[in-house]
Formats: sequence, structure tokens, C-alpha cells
Amino acid sequence: MVEIKISKKPRIFKVGKNKKIKLKEVAFLYLKNNEQITFICEKKNYDFSKKSWGYYVTPSINGRLKKEGFKTALVRNKSNKYYVMVVDNKKLKNFKNYCKTENQKIIEWIDEKKN
Repeated sequence: MVEIKISKKPRIFKVGKNKKIKLKEVAFLYLKNNEQITFICEKKNYDFSKKSWGYYVTPSINGRLKKEGFKTALVRNKSNKYYVMVVDNKKLKNFKNYCKTENQKIIEWIDEKKN
């Protein structure tokens, strides 16, 4: 069974190029092997699964995520750190503005890879 600890006093911290983005850490989920959680937002699903060897951090990029209305980008910041970001198709403009503001570069749209 998934163990969830809700933060009574969430940790709040700032991130981003100019530390203008405020994040709030609201809960901790503890998964055992072969347990999965599903995030639901605006009727779209996103799964995260724990395995004995690590994690499945996303549904199939060129399959189910596409069907749910998401694109998947490999992004690099100015410090040469790489991130995988899942973007709502309807919010691509917001995402591109975020990347520009935070000096992040879209290396490629992984969901568009043919091989």
C-alpha cells in the first residue's frame, strides 16, 4: 500500500534563473516495487511507477502520452543540466515562454523521434 505523508507545514522554496518561481512541497509518497501513482489534471493522466531497478517516470512517450495530449521534450539549461519535460499540447506557448525566460533550450521533442 502506498504511504502518503501530507506536509502540515509545506516547505516553500524558490527556483529558476532569478529565483522568481515559488514551489511548495506538499506531500511525500512512498512506493513499493510495482506500485504506481497516477496524476490527473484536466482529465489527462500521467503515471509514475516504482520498480525493483528504479522507476518508470513516464508512460510511453510516443504512445500513451501522445494520446493523452502531451509532448515530451529533452531540455538543457545554461548549467548543462538536462531535464525531461512533459508538456500539455494546449500549453506549448506557455512552455516555450518558460524556456526562454529561464534560458533553457529544447534539445529535441522526444515524442517526434522516428527511431
